[in-house]
Amino acid sequence: MRVLLICYDNESFIQWFPQGIAYIAAILLKYGHEVEIYAQDIHHYPESHLTEKLNNEKYDVVGLSFIGGYYEYRKAKKISEAVNASKQRPFYIIGGFGPSPAPHYFLKKMNADVVVRGEGENTIIDLLEHLEHKKDLKNVLGIAYKIGEETFVNPSRPLIENIDDIPMPAYHLFDINHYRKLRMPGCTKTDFIMPVLSGRGCTFTCNFCYRMDKGFRARSNESIIEEIKYLQKNYRITYISFSDELLMSSIGRTISLCEDFIKAGLKFKWECNGRLNYAKPKVLKLMKEAGCVYINYGIEAFDDVILKNMNKVLTTKQIEEGIKATKAEGIMPGYNIIFGNIGENKETLMKGVNFLLKYDTEEELRTIRPVTPYPGSPLYDYAIQKGMLKDVEDFYENKHTNSDLLTCNFTDMSDEEFYLALMEANAILIENYQERQRKDVKKQLEKLYLGKDASFRGFRQL
Repeated sequence: MRVLLICYDNESFIQWFPQGIAYIAAILLKYGHEVEIYAQDIHHYPESHLTEKLNNEKYDVVGLSFIGGYYEYRKAKKISEAVNASKQRPFYIIGGFGPSPAPHYFLKKMNADVVVRGEGENTIIDLLEHLEHKKDLKNVLGIAYKIGEETFVNPSRPLIENIDDIPMPAYHLFDINHYRKLRMPGCTKTDFIMPVLSGRGCTFTCNFCYRMDKGFRARSNESIIEEIKYLQKNYRITYISFSDELLMSSIGRTISLCEDFIKAGLKFKWECNGRLNYAKPKVLKLMKEAGCVYINYGIEAFDDVILKNMNKVLTTKQIEEGIKATKAEGIMPGYNIIFGNIGENKETLMKGVNFLLKYDTEEELRTIRPVTPYPGSPLYDYAIQKGMLKDVEDFYENKHTNSDLLTCNFTDMSDEEFYLALMEANAILIENYQERQRKDVKKQLEKLYLGKDASFRGFRQL
């Protein structure tokens, strides 16, 4: 079948490589389907361009995957309108973390034919085989579909146990010259960067997470190394951004991966998402030796009661010890703090602010956002139970208008008090960052004019 996969535009200058689409493309190619990538992300095409393309070219299937953000939801609506307006409308499939928890709603709202729920590689092949041979879709696990006005939700498909069986992303279908210009912490101006997935899932169950599949499945070290070598050879990649929810899924796994990077003689910089309860000196030392320059930590709050309410399985003591050990090893830590979870107040917010100031890396601007109860998360179910949300439509159409604004207020503060506290907190963080920038520029001036620094390349910025 002829399949068009859409990479939607998120209005970034350099887009994140669409790994999910690249994996689906790879499995489709393996099974003999014809695949084309619609790169709206790179070219910033208006949706009318997609309608015109579908009017002029014949495709059997068009696919779109998106997450559950306010922007992504509204973008998916526009793209769906463009698909449905085409004269030669293909069979329309949507998937991803956005539609998966609420297939009834998304089938209706996007006027799609099928929602692929959860992991898509095996499901899409099974679905297309049924479409080709005009078989009843009731036997395709992991989908929801419409017949007329009626929606059917089939049983979930088991997760792929051995993810090494999934083909490497179909890099050759994409403009890697664009995607490799991504910038990440610790990179130089001449680094070429690409993301790699070293595993799927997470061993933890935070109350704000909307991931449907449980547990963690790691790729083999050999498979990961093979992909990195491929990217180095074919695209001169010098920096890998490991895009897993949690590369540091255990101490043993992290050590094993780093040891094999070193044994393989791989020379590259890399960053990952980490857990501070695993950030032990021996682990970090090996990570540094293997090329790690940055670890992004999901801290979320600096208060033990709130961390427990979140089911974060983390303590403030572990956070401080892990951050100190990370900085001592010369790896830059990244901090993520959110505000507004169950039990939070202005005092817990300021604990987060003071933590960010105390352990300031002096390289990143970090602000604090409200927590969002995405459909599929325990926090969403709590919001429904408490009457804060009516349903999925209420979430997307009325409440979740921006990631920096309240969707639901889980605190005892009024909305006005909440916003005032958050504004004051972020003003402190932003002013601190700007003051550091001012001092850094002054140092540059002194180094240039008093130290006669001939390596200086100008103050110009975009």
